[in-house]
Amino acid sequence: MNNSSKIRNFGIIAHIDHGKSTLADRMLEQTQTVDKRLMKEQLLDQMDLERERGITIKLQPVTMSWQGYTLNLIDTPGHVDFGYEVSRSLAAVEGVVLLVDASQGIQAQTLTTLNQAIDQNLTIVPVVNKIDLPNAEPERVAQELIDLLKIKDEEIIFASGKTGEGVAEILDRIITTIPAPMLAEGQPLKAMIFDSVYDSYRGVISYIRVFEGSLKNREQIVFMSNDTQDQALEVGIFQPKMTARPDLAVGMIGYVVTGVKDVSAARVGDTITGTSNRAQKPLVGYKEVVPMVYAGMFAADGDVVGLRDALEKLKLNDSSLSFEPDSSKAFGLGFRCGFLGLLHMEIVTERLEREFNLELIVTTPSVAHKEVQDQGKKVYSEPWVKVEIVVPQQFLGSVMEIAQARRGKLIDTVYLSDDGQSQRAVLSYELPLAEVIVNFYDKLKSVSSGYASMNYEFIEYRADSKLIKLSILVAGEEIDELAMIVHSSEAQTRGREITEKLKELIPQQNFEVTLQAAIGGKIIARETIKALRKDVTAKLYGGDRSRKDKLLKKQKAGKKRLKKLGKVDIPSDVFIKLLK
Repeated sequence: MNNSSKIRNFGIIAHIDHGKSTLADRMLEQTQTVDKRLMKEQLLDQMDLERERGITIKLQPVTMSWQGYTLNLIDTPGHVDFGYEVSRSLAAVEGVVLLVDASQGIQAQTLTTLNQAIDQNLTIVPVVNKIDLPNAEPERVAQELIDLLKIKDEEIIFASGKTGEGVAEILDRIITTIPAPMLAEGQPLKAMIFDSVYDSYRGVISYIRVFEGSLKNREQIVFMSNDTQDQALEVGIFQPKMTARPDLAVGMIGYVVTGVKDVSAARVGDTITGTSNRAQKPLVGYKEVVPMVYAGMFAADGDVVGLRDALEKLKLNDSSLSFEPDSSKAFGLGFRCGFLGLLHMEIVTERLEREFNLELIVTTPSVAHKEVQDQGKKVYSEPWVKVEIVVPQQFLGSVMEIAQARRGKLIDTVYLSDDGQSQRAVLSYELPLAEVIVNFYDKLKSVSSGYASMNYEFIEYRADSKLIKLSILVAGEEIDELAMIVHSSEAQTRGREITEKLKELIPQQNFEVTLQAAIGGKIIARETIKALRKDVTAKLYGGDRSRKDKLLKKQKAGKKRLKKLGKVDIPSDVFIKLLK
């Protein structure tokens, strides 16, 4: 087992829903890693959320045996928001299986991840999956791969994760083409942490790849980024459940239980070494992830300590989540959290509510703007991203219209392959991130009948004198959580949209409520929520008209007083609903 020439470390990369988890299931069956009686669909997707949504969120490693070789697989997510999980797993392997759906062809996320793999000099095993589907076009998709990778026809494997066809061939190809880990004998221990989980009984459990030396049970270890020392209480491999071993040799992928209770000690990307024979330099990790979307998060019951504890524990499992203390006039103390995208935000919110029994208030998501000086004047700068959209030719016009309407700049158009029938293009745009996070993906899917796919990456911050602050006032009071930076050309429309939506979402009060959108001191949009009206004259039967007028006048004065003193209750889900 310790012979590193007999080890192969690989990942599976693909666009969302191209069959990664199903193919991983077939591999577990083929290698008899899991007893057929215990086999279930999406075995490596451990979270209930993953099974419900049918997507992989957390990467899950597993060790298999095939033809006398040890195969370490890391199954990775395919959604654009979880690209950081993919980059982590790529840093721990020597090769990847590139999976492409025979009915859909190459998609945007496939291209992005493939480029990451090529940058890291990983060996690519190209596979056309789902060939059993009635609408599959394996030959067309194979041609796209041949054109993209500049490879020969015979290098492509045709497979079906559902039926198991081609799975043995994939396993054989992994052994013959993906190189064994480089041997570094006699070197001090260097192991990279590519994921961590928190166990309430055993503390922090780090998922590691041993690059140099070996890690023995009960060995004294040190985390190199912060010099935290501890003991390896248990080491082992994934089969797919954690299985203890006496040691982890060079090239192996496994786990180490440290007993560390401080969740910030075991950072993803950090290097573990031994205390007695210490490495001089840490391994070169991968890039730190930068949050793209921010939102305020508050506990509905005001338990800020419980919320901080939950966020710290979740951050250990999700290194891309960032948070810092925040306060709000409306909700009190809480946290400003950074996410990779809207799906990532939804997943984090749902996990906090499910796993820690919290009831949360989440404010409207936004991007981080910066204030800069431009010729002595204060202006805002905003994050811009490079967006790659893969789209069939017949939808090119509609997709371009959407991108241009959102201040997009077309950089390049490349055609994947030309077979005369289903020509598809890759459009490269530069767009403000704020325009991408608000239903851009939904609009894209809508105008392309679901065929378009997209991926984006951060480029830089760009200053723009036309970026202005849009304030929202409810009953004359400015609501900080609803304020946003918008482009002046969209301010009027955005202000009208928000006030109209708020009119629908905020329940009627006992007094009239004005809703206003303002730039500086100028009101640019206004709506009114009429007061709930109680019929104060109901108990009067006839009689003098002046008695009715007296009661109505009294009611009017009461409402006026309420309007001055009254506080409007804004339901906590208003902020998320405003985006939809």
